[in-house]
Amino acid sequence: MKLIRFGSLKNEKPGVLLDDGTRLDVSSYVSDYDEAFFGNEGIEKLAEWLSKNSSSCPKIDASIRLAAPMARPSKIVCVGLNYAQHAAESGMEVPKEPVLFFKASSAIVGPFDPIIIPKGSEKTDWEVELAVVIGKQASYVSEKDAMNHVAGYVLHNDVSERAFQLERSGQWVKGKSCDSFAPLGPFIATKDEIENPNNLDLWLKLNGELMQNSNTSDFIFNIQEVVSHISQFMTLLPGDIISTGTPFGVGLGLEPPRYLKEGDEVELGITGLGSSKQLCKSYK
Repeated sequence: MKLIRFGSLKNEKPGVLLDDGTRLDVSSYVSDYDEAFFGNEGIEKLAEWLSKNSSSCPKIDASIRLAAPMARPSKIVCVGLNYAQHAAESGMEVPKEPVLFFKASSAIVGPFDPIIIPKGSEKTDWEVELAVVIGKQASYVSEKDAMNHVAGYVLHNDVSERAFQLERSGQWVKGKSCDSFAPLGPFIATKDEIENPNNLDLWLKLNGELMQNSNTSDFIFNIQEVVSHISQFMTLLPGDIISTGTPFGVGLGLEPPRYLKEGDEVELGITGLGSSKQLCKSYK
């Protein structure tokens, strides 16, 4: 099943995307895709309800905005340097265990909403990433059990301001959390839709030019390892997002480096998770 949310900002409703491209409004049954939904077998219950009621669901016009496919989660946990070639292009050593940092959930926007280059930014960068959506509370889980805590997967552009991230005092969070720096979607693919999340092609284009082109088989730490590792340090709640890192090809790693500017268009995608597109605009 593919979960979507639609509608204008702050008026989003839940829906589903069918295999033929039809979008159905399921707001008469589900209030939102949030912690309560994911934590109470919401996916299974929605699938059962749809098997009997899909014909009565209103269709969503294709012109209506797609929002981020889940309500704002309690946290976004990101894994840094999780592809060896990206660590090399960043001039950093391959980590011995997952590098973790937070991204503010207020950075979340829809898959086709603009990226706002923040005030004072000169080094805003792109990062295509596979993100995991947690489906069951996870604390001290084993790698063997980790997938039982996953609800599904979603495409994420982990937009980053490199000067804020690397040249200012403190942790990476400052360069990761600006408004609009987490475009998510177009949909959450439930776990059953993705046969092997550790073997998915992912790509990103800037103004039509291919910048990133890799596969999650190049993970240093796979999905099971990442979920288990994070759960040793914090409780993951239903609806939380884990963003699993980006492959090589970011602007920081180019010679000379290349960063986003007003008018640039970023397009990205992952096998089975669709594609998204963002126009860059300067902060006004």
